[in-house]
Amino acid sequence: MYLVVLCKWNYEDDENGESKKSYNNILFLSRPKNNKMPVENKIKRSSEKQSSFVVEHFLFEDDFVEANVRCIPMIVRFKMDAAGIKLPLEVWCKFSVMERTRMAVAPCNTKEEVAAYHNELNELVMKYTGKVGKPLKVGAKPLWANLQQVPEALQKKAAEFDWFIKLNNWSKLTDLQRFALLKLFSPGHENKNFPKAMKEFGLDE
Repeated sequence: MYLVVLCKWNYEDDENGESKKSYNNILFLSRPKNNKMPVENKIKRSSEKQSSFVVEHFLFEDDFVEANVRCIPMIVRFKMDAAGIKLPLEVWCKFSVMERTRMAVAPCNTKEEVAAYHNELNELVMKYTGKVGKPLKVGAKPLWANLQQVPEALQKKAAEFDWFIKLNNWSKLTDLQRFALLKLFSPGHENKNFPKAMKEFGLDE
């Protein structure tokens, strides 16, 4: 199961008559394993300067996302890979809660959005460290994007729990889910969430 947030933009004029936009979350959705229509859940709203944001995250990320996004959620790691910037946790922790949330909800799909995300993230890193972000090289064909083959290293990790990932199930996962599984057993990452993610994604068989 994974969580989805639908948001809407609010447009307001400031004292100079310039239009500014902001997010307002309107619905918090949870998609079940059977892929039927999402069901509505009661949400916890966090606010700063009367703005409300909810970060898209997996269930295994609940604790640290709800606690002021103290760790870097998968949605941000996914976007940082696309933007080509590596961000240490110690730098992320220097960002304000609003800045962390903004980097989690900012769009990062088209070339223009990726470039804008790259620039904004770099500006934040410069703000708190005095240096630009460390470049991150990601191959043109990352392993998570290959729907024709389950990565061998991932199968070996799953085998440690007596699980086997069927190609059919792998191809049905979202890009973010496949990305998360590969991140969760990479060196330097907390491997304790790997089995939690496998169960959440319905791969514990």
